[in-house]
Amino acid sequence: MLNFYPGPSKLDANISKYFQEAVAAGILERNHRSEAFEQLYADVVHQFQQKLQLPKSYQLLFISSATEVWEIIAQSFTKKGSLHFYNGAFGEKWFQYTQKLTANSKGLSFELNTLADFPQDVSNFDVLAFTHNETSNGTQLTNDFIAKVRSDYAKKLIAFDATSSTAGVALDWQKGDIWFASVQKCFGLPSGLGVLILSPKAIEQAENIGESNHYNSALFMLENAAKGQTHYTPNIANIYFLKRVLEDRESIEEVSAKISRRSSKLYNAIGALNNFELLIKNAEVRSDTVLCVKMQDERIDQLKSAAQKENIILGNGYGSLKSSTFRIANFPAIADDEFDQLLNFLRKFDTQIN
Repeated sequence: MLNFYPGPSKLDANISKYFQEAVAAGILERNHRSEAFEQLYADVVHQFQQKLQLPKSYQLLFISSATEVWEIIAQSFTKKGSLHFYNGAFGEKWFQYTQKLTANSKGLSFELNTLADFPQDVSNFDVLAFTHNETSNGTQLTNDFIAKVRSDYAKKLIAFDATSSTAGVALDWQKGDIWFASVQKCFGLPSGLGVLILSPKAIEQAENIGESNHYNSALFMLENAAKGQTHYTPNIANIYFLKRVLEDRESIEEVSAKISRRSSKLYNAIGALNNFELLIKNAEVRSDTVLCVKMQDERIDQLKSAAQKENIILGNGYGSLKSSTFRIANFPAIADDEFDQLLNFLRKFDTQIN
C-alpha cells in the first residue's frame, strides 16, 4: 500500500526494528520518573539540537498532540490577548478555540495565494499566532515573511503551528518563540505524541504570568522538564522512536533540500496534466510537504476509487475544500520510487478520462 495521506502517513521504514529495540532495552516498562526515561528525554533533546538545529537555549516539551498547544498557549502564555493570522481550516480552528478560552483574541484571515498584511496597532496582543504550514490547503509561510514578523514585532511572542513541516523543512527556530508539531507527519511516526518548543522569552512570559491551574500549565511542564521528566504519563514508545528516527536521518538541511526538489517535481508534473489543477497558483507560498490538487467534484470520487484499486491512499480534501480537492503528503518517510508510481498512476488516470 502506498500511503500519501498527510498524517497519519507512511511510517518510517525502521519502525518495526525500533520497536524491537525498545522492547529489548526495557524502556517501555519504565516510568517517566525513572533514570532511564530521563536519559531518553536528554537523548531526544540532543538529537533535536544536532539534526534539527534547535538552539540549546530553547526548551523541548512533550505533549499529547499539537492541538493541545492551542489550550496551553491561551492558558499560560497569553496575558493581554492573541492575534491569529490564518488562511485555512487549522489556523482558523486555532483561533476559534482560543476565543473560547480568552476574552481578547482576534483573527485576521488572508487569501490563499497571498501572505498576511501586518496591522499597524498590535498593542492589545502579546501573542501573534501563525500557521507555518497549512495542512488543509497546501500553503506555507515564506522565510522572508517570517523574518519580517520577527523584525516588526520583536517584543511580541511569536507562535507557529509547524505540525506538517517540522522535520521536513529547515526552520529558523529563533524567528519564533513557540513552535509545536505532531510526530505523525514529517517524523514518520505513529500518532499520539506532540512536541512543544519554547524560547527563553516564552519561558519568561510564562513565569511572569504564573498560571498554574491546569495539569498542562506551562510552569508545571517546565518544572518536570528541568528534571528530564514529563507532566503526564507519555507515549514512551513514540519518544523512543523519535530518538531513533532522528539518529538515523540526515541533517535537516539535507532532508529539506530533498523535500524541496521533490515538491518541485511533483508540482510541475501534476500541473502539466489536463484534468488536475494546482489549488495554489502562487508558487512562492506553496507548501513543500503537503500538495493540494483541485478537480471537478465528480472526478475526485472516481480518482479515489481508481487509486484504491491500485493500493494507493490519497489524502482527502479538508474543510470547505473537502469535495473539490485531494492532498498529497511529501514527507521524508515516503520513498522517491513511490512518488514515481503515484505520478504514473495520475498520468494514466488523466489520459483515461480525457
